[in-house]
Amino acid sequence: MIDLEVSGSAAAEPVRGGSTTDQPRKRRERTRRHVFVAAGVLWAVAITVAVLWRGGVGVSPPPVAAPSASPSMSDAPLSNADIYQTLLPSVVRIETTRRPSASSGSRMTESAVGTGVIANSDGTILTAAHVVASATTIQISYADGSRTTATVADADEATDIATLTPRELPETLVPAVLGGATAVGDEVVAIGNPLGLSMSTSAGVVSGLNRQVAGTPGLIQFDAAVNPGSSGGPLINNQGQVVGIVVSLANPTDAGTFIGIGFAVPIGTAIAAGREGNGPAVPPL
Repeated sequence: MIDLEVSGSAAAEPVRGGSTTDQPRKRRERTRRHVFVAAGVLWAVAITVAVLWRGGVGVSPPPVAAPSASPSMSDAPLSNADIYQTLLPSVVRIETTRRPSASSGSRMTESAVGTGVIANSDGTILTAAHVVASATTIQISYADGSRTTATVADADEATDIATLTPRELPETLVPAVLGGATAVGDEVVAIGNPLGLSMSTSAGVVSGLNRQVAGTPGLIQFDAAVNPGSSGGPLINNQGQVVGIVVSLANPTDAGTFIGIGFAVPIGTAIAAGREGNGPAVPPL
């Protein structure tokens, strides 16, 4: 460009014929150079501002919410499918072996299946006491397929509630949300292993409160289907909260199958179950 060629010259030669230096021409050339330099500076500033803005330099990042240890519950009722998906990682299958009782007349080791729910961030499992009573071995199966052994940490025969300490935890530990009041007519969901069918769910309503069965008072009556193997599993409200631990069912026959009446220990009672209860246990599932 002509401007670059001019800017490289040291001085303009005088015009032949004795005329003076072409001062107006030089002034125009200097003006052009200044204009181009100023335009280049403005362009560079504009590019720099754009890069800094996109890169976030000097720009305060948006605030990030701090992690919270308390789960956030939705005010809107959850669907049964949502409840199942939410609680499934917190439910465990319990398999036990026992020495045969003297009255059974058998020499073979007895086995049984029950259910439990992870109730604490340390992996503590709540279940029904009769599920693990007199067990020689306790095997836990988590929802992710991993397995471990467990030992009884505490058991209260009066409330039929026990807590288990697993030897190992799953890769991702998801304790259930415990709590919530119940009223007659409230919708509830039960998750368990009825008749050995792993992680089955059923839905119903709270049919009654403060029922007494086999000397155990204060039970929740419900009509979500439960069967042998469901015992120790969670009874869940439509907010995804565990409101009770399933312990028994009512059946006037000897069949031991569900006819529409199940019972659960309220979660407050289950959490507070002591070590010295010696009342009769609820008939097992």
